[in-house]
Amino acid sequence: MNFTVYVALFGWPLVAICLCAALPPRRAVITAFIAAWLFLPMASFPIPGLPDWTKMTATCISLLLGLLIFDFHRLISFRPAWVDAPILMWCLCPIPSSLMNDLGLYDGLSTSLGAIVTWGLPFFIGRIFLKDIDGLRELAIGIFLGGLVYIPLCLFELRMSPQLHLIVYGYTYQGYEHSHRFGGWRPSVFMEHGLMVGMWMCMASLVGVWLWISGALRSIYGIAMPWMIVPLMATAILCKSTGAVILMATGLVLFFLSRRYRTPKPFYLIALVAPLYILLRVTGLWSGAALVEAASAVSEERAASLRTRMIQEDQLSARALQRPIFGWGGWGRQRVRDESGSDVSITDGLWILEFGARGLVGVAGMLATLLVPLFVLARTLPPHEWTRGAAAPAAALTLVVLLYLLDCIANAMITPIYLLAAGGIAGLKLPAPPVGEPEAFSGS
Repeated sequence: MNFTVYVALFGWPLVAICLCAALPPRRAVITAFIAAWLFLPMASFPIPGLPDWTKMTATCISLLLGLLIFDFHRLISFRPAWVDAPILMWCLCPIPSSLMNDLGLYDGLSTSLGAIVTWGLPFFIGRIFLKDIDGLRELAIGIFLGGLVYIPLCLFELRMSPQLHLIVYGYTYQGYEHSHRFGGWRPSVFMEHGLMVGMWMCMASLVGVWLWISGALRSIYGIAMPWMIVPLMATAILCKSTGAVILMATGLVLFFLSRRYRTPKPFYLIALVAPLYILLRVTGLWSGAALVEAASAVSEERAASLRTRMIQEDQLSARALQRPIFGWGGWGRQRVRDESGSDVSITDGLWILEFGARGLVGVAGMLATLLVPLFVLARTLPPHEWTRGAAAPAAALTLVVLLYLLDCIANAMITPIYLLAAGGIAGLKLPAPPVGEPEAFSGS
């Protein structure tokens, strides 16, 4: 670890404040979140009594500080609504969880504060600053641009192995054993894992396709969208994240079905997958054997990994059901141990982590937070407009949030950009303006 880590993480508050001073609030929010998430290092510095200082806390707290300085009146004008109940439940449930497990109020408050920074702040910043069609359009374009920026970095690591974090920050965050897939390297750039990079590139590709075909965006700085979408999608596939590619393909199919039949039913069907999966797995009504068999058609290695995951979920669910309402609390108490006391758990999915630590209340908060945007979109914008012009960016971001929820079944990749989008959509109140001639993005 070299000095650039300290400069980047502890200097980011100054960058965020400068962005808030130089840019309109909405664009400052989008730029700060995406730039920080793409380029800050994977490092953690403990702060007594507060969440560790990481790229997550640096992103959220620094931006909040800048907004307090330059847009204080908008922050204090915020009024809670029913759409905020799920995220509040998700962030505050660590308090009763700690109390019911005799871990103390301090432990509950500390854990809850961490959840507020991780999940709550991105959601509420989105609620306040991205709650209209224009804000969601800018966020969608920002995600697409973020994917384009990562193309050369991903291509470099595809050839040279994950080296950029080492070159810039002086150390490698993860071992190379997780970076070699299908006879080549999987890039991780400045993110926690190659799976996170793959998901980011696939979702940026999906948003780009949606913006282009819907007519919401024809060009950026005079460059036609296809000239950017094709290399972005090719790079996303080269990232070798099978699950993310499947989710991208699913999103494209949903887009074309919704566009052809002008119905929200494909959205509703995909929204049911995560709750139904969790219900079947928790109750033991589905073993997952059929999914493992399907994976064997692709790769025996993937099938073996999936089989292990299913076994672990069965064991962890049985452990969580011993305290089903608020879970076991923190400190790894929800994990399964053998007769010698050694931890034998493998926890990949965010849902199983939440179920074990926070119980059904935590899982319900997670699901509701990521499903509320679809309900608000359906109530606010006519479904036949979702794949056309002005309404398309909001629909595209809603689909990205739903696909992120599906990814949470298999992975625990915490990405604040998706919570930022969820908050913006949840705050959407006004219907889209009449669909007019699509415009090009000029950066103004």
